[in-house]
Amino acid sequence: MRAISGLWRWRHNPLRRTTDLVESWVALATLLLALVVAPVIGSLAGTAAQGALQQSVRDQRQTRHQVTATVVRELNRLEPDPETSPGQGVRSRVLAEWTAPDGTRRHEPVSTSLKAPKPGETFTLWTDAHGTMVPRPLDSATATTHAVLAGFGAALLTAGLVEAVRRLVLWRLVRRRYAQWDRAWERVGPDWGRTGTGS
Repeated sequence: MRAISGLWRWRHNPLRRTTDLVESWVALATLLLALVVAPVIGSLAGTAAQGALQQSVRDQRQTRHQVTATVVRELNRLEPDPETSPGQGVRSRVLAEWTAPDGTRRHEPVSTSLKAPKPGETFTLWTDAHGTMVPRPLDSATATTHAVLAGFGAALLTAGLVEAVRRLVLWRLVRRRYAQWDRAWERVGPDWGRTGTGS
């Protein structure tokens, strides 16, 4: 609103300089870009991220399989780092065996959240088609959350970029205005403070 009132105020003012008018137009353009273009770019970025992430969810669901592993024996307990894994309890490292989706038997050490693992106890883990352990697949809700955050971030980045350009233009206008004032003072300077010099 300040930009619009600024434009209106400078419309027919005899003291208006070109830099004042340009500054008001830049402020109005910045406002419009921040209110219209930034949300559109955020929406487009969020939509693109949503499409890519949901495709990744579908791909991971096809290539990752949940299998049941059996504890052979406990190897050791791992104390989690409170800075990197807050709220997680003690994890146990066990020697486990499982059958991969391709039918091969796997026998290797894995980390599990079982409190006190005993031989023969079962737990689930995620593997690829050959039985190699992989992280849990991304779920749809998490993918959507990431897409929303990406869209919001893109909108904020766009608004920040628009504001940075406005500030750069304003800085240039102020420098130009100061240069005009310096030239005006140079013209007036020789007569400054003298009365009756015919000025």
